[in-house]
Amino acid sequence: MKRFLFALPIAFVLLAQEKVDETTDARMRSEELEHSQILRTLHMLTDRFGPRVTGTPNHEAAAKWAASQMTQWGMKNAHLEKWEFGHPGWLNESAEGHLVAPVKQNLKFEVLAWTPSTKGKITASTMQVVPPVGPEAPAPAGGRGGGGRGGPPVRLGPLKADLDKWLADTQGTVKGKMVMVGKVTTVPVNFTPPAKRQPDEQVKAQYDPANPNGGRGGRGGGAPPAVDPTRYTAAEVAEKIDAMLVAGGALMRINDAARGEGIIVAQQHRGYDPTTAVPTVVLRNDDYGRVERLMADGDDVKLSFDIVNHIYPEGKTSYNVIAEIPGTDKADEVVMLGGHLDSWHGGTGATDNAIGCSIMMEAARLIQWSGVKPRRTVRVALWSGEEEGLLGSLAYVKEHFGTAEEPKPEWFKFNGYFNVDTGTGRIRGGSIFGPPEAASVLRPVLAQYTDWGVAGINASASRAVGGTDSTSFNNAGLPGIGMQQDPIEYNSMTHHTNLDTYERIIPEDVQKDAAIIAAGVLHLANRDEMAPRFAKDKMPAPVAIPKF
Repeated sequence: MKRFLFALPIAFVLLAQEKVDETTDARMRSEELEHSQILRTLHMLTDRFGPRVTGTPNHEAAAKWAASQMTQWGMKNAHLEKWEFGHPGWLNESAEGHLVAPVKQNLKFEVLAWTPSTKGKITASTMQVVPPVGPEAPAPAGGRGGGGRGGPPVRLGPLKADLDKWLADTQGTVKGKMVMVGKVTTVPVNFTPPAKRQPDEQVKAQYDPANPNGGRGGRGGGAPPAVDPTRYTAAEVAEKIDAMLVAGGALMRINDAARGEGIIVAQQHRGYDPTTAVPTVVLRNDDYGRVERLMADGDDVKLSFDIVNHIYPEGKTSYNVIAEIPGTDKADEVVMLGGHLDSWHGGTGATDNAIGCSIMMEAARLIQWSGVKPRRTVRVALWSGEEEGLLGSLAYVKEHFGTAEEPKPEWFKFNGYFNVDTGTGRIRGGSIFGPPEAASVLRPVLAQYTDWGVAGINASASRAVGGTDSTSFNNAGLPGIGMQQDPIEYNSMTHHTNLDTYERIIPEDVQKDAAIIAAGVLHLANRDEMAPRFAKDKMPAPVAIPKF
């Protein structure tokens, strides 16, 4: 028989009853500022084990180290919990590229994941192909248009008839060539760079519970765009161009990074199968433009590349890291905290998301150090497969909790999951999936940190999946708690880029973040009652999990 938790009393009663352990929170604050271990953890996850692509030995080594470290701190039941990724692991071992004619210079690029190695060092003439594209996509309702994160404008896909004809006409021209796909993107100088800190007044308004126009309640995917049956999607276009290049005998595919300031984003080949693509790189925008201009002069531009990638069949099974501080009188109930341990390969995955994992490990260390025995079990989870579509956390939630519509026994014992996944900035607030009373439970705890810029927390009713792992819990009707931070350089510089390294971390910000998380987790772990949930008749409708 299925049971549902009912929403608890209204907000003002909760506020009156809420008891905050200010003494322990102050002790943890001091411990973190005076004896933090967060930068050592970050160093290990980035410098020693980065990058940590899902399915690779790097990720597995990082996972084993994290479990071992938490055990050394006194946590229990540290282990790697497997889930089926379904794809072999992929990792680049070495890559070099050069412009060799009509001039000589090193090229700056990143290799696209799950594409093949070159057959040793290859040198060939370059050609450029420009596939048809659709018109610029309209801005989503209530949102912003353009390419986001500094990229080019988003465009609709080409008409199917146009692309099919172009592919047929182009295939016979690419044999033995280095093929640049698309025209160079002109990236203008940015005279108004984005702010690195959010203004205090803006944040206060966002998290003011009396503000009807406050925050949206955290990250999550919106409704997918309508599909035009006459046009190919971006993924379909990429797949068809790759197939054409393989069939036509091209030696390389070269994509424009389309970002300024030397920033390169190189993620994955969506098929996860190197046999369906030629060796592929994402070339720095400056270099891509130079090669295009030299070809426009009529020069026979020659490039050379030597790329060595490795495939790891055992990577089809991946792992989430789990460790616990056992509870006492309510040990069967669980409060979780975590972040994703996997990363992309252009940098060492510092802001995305070794620092989120380091913050959560440090928060658990602070709780362990405090000597306070949590009533509920505190469980740390470091996910894999997030970059490929929140796969590790979705698998964990499915295995352990089920959903509000088909709950497993653990669903009823779950009392919140804290998540950090937006870089190195100060925590300014958060969102919790649940009724307004759920936010009221955490608001008094966060109020202790107004001197650090924390403004509050909002309730969210969205079960959409996307953006980060807390939405995997929201999707199941569970209280995912996503923390929002100052942006610093996350969207503008480090997210998924070659610049995502240890050097981009602000120590004082992340130390404060760890103390804030520790206080929030311990509060939920020690309350008499669980955090309020939506009543059965108030639970938002389920949202299908998209295929990323």
